[in-house]
Amino acid sequence: MNILVVGGGAAGLMAAGTAAENGARVTLFETNEKVGRKLFITGKGRCNVCNDCDAQTVLQNVPVNPRFLYSALDCFSPADVMAFFWAHGVPLKTERGNRVFPVSDKSSDIIDALFTWIKRLGVTIIQKTVEQLEIQHNRVTGVRAGGNTYAGDRVIVATGGASYPQTGSTGDGYRFAKQVGHTIVPPNPSLVPLVEAGETCREMMGLSLRNVQVTVFENNKKIFSEFGEMLFTHFGLSGPLILSASAHMRHFGSKEYHVEIDLKPALDEKMLDKRLLSDFDKHKNSDFINALGDLLPRKMIPVVVRLSKIDPHAKVNSITKAQRASLLHTLKHFSVAVSGKRPIAEAIVTTGGISVREVSPKTMESKKCTGLYFAGEVLDVDAYTGGFNLQIAWSTGRLAGLSAAQEEES
Repeated sequence: MNILVVGGGAAGLMAAGTAAENGARVTLFETNEKVGRKLFITGKGRCNVCNDCDAQTVLQNVPVNPRFLYSALDCFSPADVMAFFWAHGVPLKTERGNRVFPVSDKSSDIIDALFTWIKRLGVTIIQKTVEQLEIQHNRVTGVRAGGNTYAGDRVIVATGGASYPQTGSTGDGYRFAKQVGHTIVPPNPSLVPLVEAGETCREMMGLSLRNVQVTVFENNKKIFSEFGEMLFTHFGLSGPLILSASAHMRHFGSKEYHVEIDLKPALDEKMLDKRLLSDFDKHKNSDFINALGDLLPRKMIPVVVRLSKIDPHAKVNSITKAQRASLLHTLKHFSVAVSGKRPIAEAIVTTGGISVREVSPKTMESKKCTGLYFAGEVLDVDAYTGGFNLQIAWSTGRLAGLSAAQEEES
């Protein structure tokens, strides 16, 4: 069996090695000088390999087409991923949120392990850009790269999405899929910072908040709510909570979005009101703007004061119950209107891609073209941060490689 793999990222490397392990002759096409370029920058260079959880938890962290991944996760679970890297000489550690990293904190260790594995199995690497698939009678027969045709019994497309184009993810896989009639769900940035419709965030640029609750509203309907960390930037909002929230915001242009931040999620309104009364009593002879230092970070105080519509120089002992209620509402529902996402080039992953309705979830084979398989981010499946997107790459790559190597000619 002669298998051609297009793309040397996480999914492509896993597919190539798996197919070779199962007796296939494998050729891997990679545009970049080195494989795993996007892997190198994941997890801020540390590589969040996966999440130490069960398959069901992975699915709960996949907002787009989770059911498509049942067979892939059954084939290669988070526990299997961890066992794989341990077996290939990469000790792992589990951190907050069950995120798994190499003990060394070096993504290069993950890439080196995969590269050593595929080379030991005899995978040939060709540093050329694939231009098109070769198709005859609705069956893939090879690829055209660098002006030459390479014959193959099977082709696995693992070219990534359209995020981080400098790593080689330039959307070629969508073009190959269209070549055989696949539907492409329009690619959008996911796990990406959000742009504010205004200037409020700019005033607090650089301020990081921990232990807050972020809720996203689409046309005033709640669509996401999570507890964690976030960051104000010169353009809007960023940080882990915001990146996860962005995965749900898929209809800018046709729908309106705003984010509400609960700055004190540990306190219900009654408890927070007691806290305000206590702080006000402590600072009763101070100006209002000088009485919030125990409650808020310094950079937030002028913004919260303005939004509460209380005179900043009003004496604290003159603040009415209604004004205190306005302040309380601002603290529990700090609202930021969102005009859009940062560009797809800044996104960690792409939402959208090849419609999974046209791909077999049990094998990753195209339903449009015999012998053609897809794996990884090129598919319309994406997840939250925490190692879940790499899990999708490992699992779909493993299943595609296994299926391509083992399936009988039809």
